Amino acid sequence: MPLDLANVEPSNSAIIVVDVQNDFVSGSLAVRDAEQVISPINALLKLPFAIKIATQDYHPANHISFARNHEGKKEFDKIVIFPPAELVVGRTLEDERSLEGLEQVLWPVHCVQDTFGVAFVDGLEHEGLEVVRKGCDVGIECYSAFEDPWGLTNTGLKDKLRNKEISNVFVVGIAGDYCVKSTALDAKKYGFRTFVIRDAVRSVSDNGIEWIEMDKAGVEIIDTAEELLTSRVLSQ
Repeated sequence: MPLDLANVEPSNSAIIVVDVQNDFVSGSLAVRDAEQVISPINALLKLPFAIKIATQDYHPANHISFARNHEGKKEFDKIVIFPPAELVVGRTLEDERSLEGLEQVLWPVHCVQDTFGVAFVDGLEHEGLEVVRKGCDVGIECYSAFEDPWGLTNTGLKDKLRNKEISNVFVVGIAGDYCVKSTALDAKKYGFRTFVIRDAVRSVSDNGIEWIEMDKAGVEIIDTAEELLTSRVLSQ
């Protein structure tokens, strides 16, 4: 299918570079071939997007997603987690997701605040990008750059984009089946036309389910960064 970039222009478009951090490229939770996203992302960052965002997983050392913080559990075991009580009590919430238990993969320790692993990887041209941090709360996992899965906390990204009158969001980074997917789905949910660029993404799993899920949700998939670069739509 031809790339449809109707109504896409620099003034109403944003790029979100998700979690291109040391621990996800070469560290404790390295994703296979993750270093290969750096070059296409750098090329995309040269385009005149109205706003350029880089996200960071930014966990406290005692974060709920770390296997070592759960007695008797091993890395990559799964548990069910619930929203912290202090964030639920006294709130009037519109849907039941606020109380649901969610399956949580227990990860190796990664992207701990103020460590080498949390930093953007060498070679990523991140100077001048606006940084959005997520996963900062001990008891809440947050794959999306917008909000946690219960909608109890948010990063401010939605308002940041709306204040810039952004209509189109391009998502790239790591990992496709977790933080990239969650970010793209939330962007679409909040009314942004959302694109994910396949060759600027790497995933933990090879099963490709994330691409099916995003497509079903109305996220538009661009196969290569080169397609966007040569379209000239964002070169104006």
